[in-house]
Amino acid sequence: MGEKFLHHSEALELPPSNDFKTFYYKQTLDHFSYRPESYGTFPQRYIINFKYWGGANSSAPILAYLGAEAPIDSAMNGIGFMTDNAIKFNALLVYIEHRYYGKSIPFGSRKEALRNASTLGYFNSAQAIADYAAVLIHVKKEFNANYSPVIVIGGSYGGISQACYQTIRESWSEIETVASQPNGLSILDKEFKTCSPLGSSTELENYLWSVYASAAQYNHPAKYPVNRICGAIDGTYSGNGILSKIAAGVFAYRGKLSCYINEPRNATETDVGWRWQRCSEMVMPISTDNDTMFPPYTFDLESFTIHCNRSYGVPPRPHWVTTYYGGHDLHLILQRFGSNIIFSNGLKDPYSIGGVLHNISDTLPAVYTTHGNALTSSCYASSSFSCHS
Repeated sequence: MGEKFLHHSEALELPPSNDFKTFYYKQTLDHFSYRPESYGTFPQRYIINFKYWGGANSSAPILAYLGAEAPIDSAMNGIGFMTDNAIKFNALLVYIEHRYYGKSIPFGSRKEALRNASTLGYFNSAQAIADYAAVLIHVKKEFNANYSPVIVIGGSYGGISQACYQTIRESWSEIETVASQPNGLSILDKEFKTCSPLGSSTELENYLWSVYASAAQYNHPAKYPVNRICGAIDGTYSGNGILSKIAAGVFAYRGKLSCYINEPRNATETDVGWRWQRCSEMVMPISTDNDTMFPPYTFDLESFTIHCNRSYGVPPRPHWVTTYYGGHDLHLILQRFGSNIIFSNGLKDPYSIGGVLHNISDTLPAVYTTHGNALTSSCYASSSFSCHS
């Protein structure tokens, strides 16, 4: 059924206030080798809010948001945790953009940076973490904040609800049943107001899968898309049938449009960038069984490898993340080598099952909220940028 978990985020359109100042750091292309081309540089964007900072002499902390798989523009308005705590601790706020997103583009242009695997080869998490360290060291030096502790913050993925679980679970077989009838695809076209005729029921199933996954992953206030979808599904008259209820959920999620599904859409930076990250190091072997609201699906590494080879000319490295960062026994690794990390989880977040939910040590506390959505981790250091995980 194609790539199941699409990565998409909506940039907030409200511009940041005048409190935010934009800077560019001359960033090293390759932090880990010593070939001549490794010493190339590119401008990496970072944005600072000085409004609440108590100043270097106060040893007030630096709260640093490490950009994810999108331009940094949305973070200033979207990460309320930063501002809330800046007020309390007189903190300096620093937002650092991830390489290859937004305006932090190597090789002079997005076209050149994404040209092939040779230029994309510098697009990975290890390079990004080294970027963040370099920028933070530069910021501490530039603003005489050598004794300011640094707290780095990052988070992703929303929450999901059980209210419409059964309806969604039953809908997949209903879609297949309708599609198998004469003119079945036309019936589905009409029910879901498709922008162009469906070529198969798989197209509709993939679309719905991505809607549910995206809604859960980005269940932000004030829209709360999971509540919108489930509210529409549960609130639709049952006599109209399961598919009418599912269609109502789509319409509520997307808003009032002339048509839905198969609508023309330009790929976002996150679409393009995350495809590469998935095909290189972020291999996620996620499957579903009969106990979920999704149809059973088994991740096939061989098929995924063929797809990545066709797309980029390189195969994925499915075990590199755990080899490089550790994680075969997460609690044991953290207990031996970790310090100064706060793990916070919202238990409505379906990804929280893979989170750290219990204190590992005095410097590795776990905090969770029963009805919370977001999963975040914060890493704090004393006077220098030195977090371990």
